[in-house]
Amino acid sequence: MNPVLRAQQLTRAVEAKILVNEATFQVHGGEILAVVGPSGAGKSSLLRLLNRLDEPTGGIVYFEEQDYREIAPRDLRRKLGMVMQRPFLFPGTVEENLQFGPKQRGLTLSGEEMEGLLLRVGLPGYGSRDVANLSGGEAQRVSFARTLANTPSVLLLDEPTSALDEASKAEVERVILEIVRTTHLSCVLVTHDRAQAARMANRVLVMETGRIIREGAAAEVLRA
Repeated sequence: MNPVLRAQQLTRAVEAKILVNEATFQVHGGEILAVVGPSGAGKSSLLRLLNRLDEPTGGIVYFEEQDYREIAPRDLRRKLGMVMQRPFLFPGTVEENLQFGPKQRGLTLSGEEMEGLLLRVGLPGYGSRDVANLSGGEAQRVSFARTLANTPSVLLLDEPTSALDEASKAEVERVILEIVRTTHLSCVLVTHDRAQAARMANRVLVMETGRIIREGAAAEVLRA
C-alpha cells in the first residue's frame, strides 16, 4: 500500500544553519509516527515542512503520491492539519471556532455534525461555551475538533500535551488514539516525551542535529 506521506531528502537551511538535514521517511494510513529527540534536534522544523508552513531548501514531500508543490498551500494545510503545543482559538464560542474552516470552503456544519465532532473529542454539549472559559485541556481538545472539521487525512501534532497537566495530558492522548482508531487518520507526533511515544506510536524517528539517526518500530527504537 502506498504511503499517505513520503519525504525524500527533506532539508531546510536558514543562512548557515541546517535545521533539517536530508530527512527521508514515510507515513502510512492509520499509523502514528512519533518524532523524538532533544531540544534543537529539528523536530518541529521537520513538522512545519510537511504542510509548507516553512519551505524546504532541498528535497521533496509527496502527499498521496503527488508532489505537494502542486497542491495549493491552503488545500494542503487542510489535508495535513496541524495542532500546536498551545491551543490558538479565535475569540467567541466553541461552535464559531469549529465553523471557521468549513466556512472558508463555503460550507456550514450542521448541528449534528458539530455535536459529532465535540463527542469525538470528549466535549459533548460544548458548542455554545465561550473559549475564554475553557481549561487548557478543553481548549486543546477544541483545537483537535477544529482541525477535524476540515476533514484532514493526516494530523501533524507539535508537542500537543507538553503544556498540560497529567490528567489533561492523558485525556488528550486518549482522544488522539480514538481519532486514529475510528477514522484511520495518519498522525505525525512530535514529542520530547519518550514514554508518550512508547504509549502511542507504531513507529518512531529519532532526530539529532537535524538528522534522522534511527527509525523503526516503537518498541525496538525506544528500547535501544
